[in-house]
Amino acid sequence: MRIIIFGAAGQVGSDCCDQLDRAGFKVIPITRGEVDFANIKDIISAIDSHKPDMVINACAYTAVDKAESEAKLAEQINHLSVAGLARVCAEDDIPLIHLSTDYVFDGTGKVPYRETDPVKPLGIYGISKQKGEQAIQDSCQHFIILRTSWVFGQHGNNFVKTMLRVGAEREILKVVDDQRGRPSYVGDIVNSIQTFIERYQDKGKLPWGIYHCSSNGETTWYGFAEAIFSTALATGTLKKLPKVEPITSSEYPTPAPRPKYSVLSTEKLETFLGYNLPHWQQGLEKFFKQIKNNKNIT
Repeated sequence: MRIIIFGAAGQVGSDCCDQLDRAGFKVIPITRGEVDFANIKDIISAIDSHKPDMVINACAYTAVDKAESEAKLAEQINHLSVAGLARVCAEDDIPLIHLSTDYVFDGTGKVPYRETDPVKPLGIYGISKQKGEQAIQDSCQHFIILRTSWVFGQHGNNFVKTMLRVGAEREILKVVDDQRGRPSYVGDIVNSIQTFIERYQDKGKLPWGIYHCSSNGETTWYGFAEAIFSTALATGTLKKLPKVEPITSSEYPTPAPRPKYSVLSTEKLETFLGYNLPHWQQGLEKFFKQIKNNKNIT
């Protein structure tokens, strides 16, 4: 199978390229330097020239706060370009796997969100991602939308790397403790993507639709930070623990509103996979092993 991966240099895209290549697939990595994802003509040209058997879209505008002042660009990349991608995939009958986000929910829920729960994004980023989801559903029959949350891995920017950097610089950190979600290790996301691809290759079809894809377990940003630092100390990544103090969202105002509760139910995905997704703390341990074994973490 020939598989185009848009966003090949990003958090999920990088690991996806590496893993699928090792699994024997013909991976066609496409970075923003090669194709401007804000330009629909570039996207269509890439698909026409490479003629893939499947497309994975791991490209997105993810600067949640900056999106509030760059709404047009977020709308273009997360919605309009995705709509164009969906149309060409539908016209050429190319299955599409697209990554989305927990930010399509408003966070007023009290139990894990299911794929069938109504969406109600709070900020520009979430709105643009939800529009992208809808555009895919309007155009495509053969699509998988994977909603992820609190993603962390060895490539790109994420909360784990931010905490390690800031924790090495400061003795006291204040971290929000009233936003609850599920951290998602990139390896768990990529394993899920690979299973979809292998199942499609084997059977020629899939149970298409929206799936929630995050590592198991839930916590707050404060709880996540505490786990990051304790694991960093245990693995020798940090020599000294900073003091982490819990604060409320109102004590740390941001341009974009955040959902207070964005825990995703992965029951549907786990039924498809045939196994329970690993706990996020297992992913955190794997992350630190990667840091220890690979000094070229980006």
